[in-house]
Amino acid sequence: MGTLLANITAIYRKELQSYFAAPLSYVIAAVFWLFSGGFFLWLLSTATQSALMSDQLGLGPVDVPYELLKGFLDILAILSLVLLPILSMGLYAEERRRGTLELLATAPLTNWVVALGKLLGVLTFFVSMVLPLMVYEAIAYTAADPPLPMRLMLVGHLGLILLGAAILSLGMFISSLTDSTILAAIITFILVVVLLIMSWLTGNATGAIGTAIGHLALLKPYANFSRGIIDSSSIVLFLSYIILGLFLTAQSIELLRFQRS
Repeated sequence: MGTLLANITAIYRKELQSYFAAPLSYVIAAVFWLFSGGFFLWLLSTATQSALMSDQLGLGPVDVPYELLKGFLDILAILSLVLLPILSMGLYAEERRRGTLELLATAPLTNWVVALGKLLGVLTFFVSMVLPLMVYEAIAYTAADPPLPMRLMLVGHLGLILLGAAILSLGMFISSLTDSTILAAIITFILVVVLLIMSWLTGNATGAIGTAIGHLALLKPYANFSRGIIDSSSIVLFLSYIILGLFLTAQSIELLRFQRS
């Protein structure tokens, strides 16, 4: 067990260092923070004006912090959908392009160790992108009267991180299939869009098959977290996609091992 953890840690540190050393990673983080901050200010202004108008028209109070949180989490999900495939596209495709994937495939490490270490590295970088947003969010939410419970914000961002982990895990598998980083990013984006809107695509489907396909969509479980609801089925679905991505990646590298043997 100690050797296993040491190997995972070694891969994790290598991947994390590569992200913090790559200029593209800082460009992605800067774009994420720029658009996130801009949309947060826009949503805050819109929600405040809506509350004032509702009060003037006598329509009743509007929970501005809660509506702001939900709207902002939706924006963050869209931004993540666009940017995370770019982060995951080079996890294995870059190794293929450089010719180092063969060395990685024949190294005395299990495929699961390599895949898990890579996923933890890129996920940590994504979390480091999300944490600064929570600082100014917390300031805005606690300044409200009454303040928004921090539990709602924490649960919502936990859902964002789980969604990000699922996207990155699937993107890692796509990246292991090609040496083109651009192609890996495009295919990952398309795949995740389909998974997000699967419930809409099967809206007219009936029977057990339609219901089963609808349950595979990522939109509903993320919506539960954005409303502050921790649902066991949502957690299981996110973890299932994460494990599926790890499993498929490990099998992809195992096939490469077999071809090189």
